Amino acid sequence: MNRQTFQIPSTARCLRQMRTRIGGFTLIEIMVVIVIIGILALIAVPQYNVFSQRAEFTELVSAASPLRTSVEIAIQTRGPADLDALDGGADAAMGIPATVVAAAATHGSQVANGVITMTWRADLSPLAGMTYTLTPNGIIPPVVWTVGGTCVAANFC
Repeated sequence: MNRQTFQIPSTARCLRQMRTRIGGFTLIEIMVVIVIIGILALIAVPQYNVFSQRAEFTELVSAASPLRTSVEIAIQTRGPADLDALDGGADAAMGIPATVVAAAATHGSQVANGVITMTWRADLSPLAGMTYTLTPNGIIPPVVWTVGGTCVAANFC
């Protein structure tokens, strides 16, 4: 039988090898991690901006709700002859609020022939000037609304 001899490494050599292993990460490993984090940030930040703009645009959609309610109430209780009679502020008997022009601090709103047009405030944001429209199907209740405006192409409404 062949006899193999095993050499036990010296304690000093084992300690020296452990010290080199405990030393930390190499520069390449750190660079790979930084590149991965950079790629994730490159993808995540634009998506976050779009998400926050959509969330912010819901403010305008919510602001259209009182106008929609006033048009529906006018249709149900005032009995207009056609949609042309449903203008904001033109006839106080209909009870539809007057037109508001978009400014730096306020959203614009208008009701013309029953069509509600909301305009994002002029605040130099990417949403500035974007419109949201609600068009009624007629003067016979229940009113069905069709959503339109520039927000549809931008996928905000």
